[in-house]
Amino acid sequence: MIRVYLAGPDVFLPDAVAVGRAKQAFCARHGLEGVYPLDGERPGEAPSGPQAGFAIADANEAKMLACDAIIANLSPFRGPSADPGTAYELGFMRALGKPCFGYSNDARPFVDRVEAFIGEPLGRLADGRLVGADGLTAESFGLADNLMLHAAVGLDGLAIVAEPGLAAMAAFERCVVHAASALRSRV
Repeated sequence: MIRVYLAGPDVFLPDAVAVGRAKQAFCARHGLEGVYPLDGERPGEAPSGPQAGFAIADANEAKMLACDAIIANLSPFRGPSADPGTAYELGFMRALGKPCFGYSNDARPFVDRVEAFIGEPLGRLADGRLVGADGLTAESFGLADNLMLHAAVGLDGLAIVAEPGLAAMAAFERCVVHAASALRSRV
C-alpha cells in the first residue's frame, strides 16, 4: 500500500486524534495508508520542554522517511499562511523527491489574506510591487499561499475548497482522490 504522511495543523485541534483517524479511514478507502503525526503518541501524556519537542520532530521525520508521499493541510493557521511546521514537512518531503500534495480551506489569493490579516489594504511602490504600511512588500502571484508552498505541490497539486474548519475535510477528500490517482499512475 502507498504510505502518505498527513501533515497539518490538525494536530492542534481538541479532537486531533479523531480527526486523524477519520482522515486515515478516508485514505484507506482510496488505497492509501495515511500516517498521522500523532500516531503512537498519547495526547496529554507527552512530556514538555525543548527535548520533548525535538523528540517529536525526530519521530515525525522518521515517519516521513518511511512514507512515499505527503498530503499537507495548507489552510491558514494563526496568520495568513500555512502552519510553519507543515511548511517544513512539505519542504522536507520535496527535498527527498517524494510526491507532494496539499489542500486548503481558504480560496482567497494570498495577498487578500495578507490584507485581511494586517487590517488594511496594501499600497503600491513605483515599480508596481505591493507594500504594507510597514514598508515590507507582499507577494502577488495570484496564488493561495507563499509561492514556495505552491511550487512544492505544483499548480494542479493543491485542492482548495472554501469551507469552515481547520480540518478542511472536503478539501482533504478532494486532495486524497487526486493524490491516489496520481500515485497509482506512477507505480
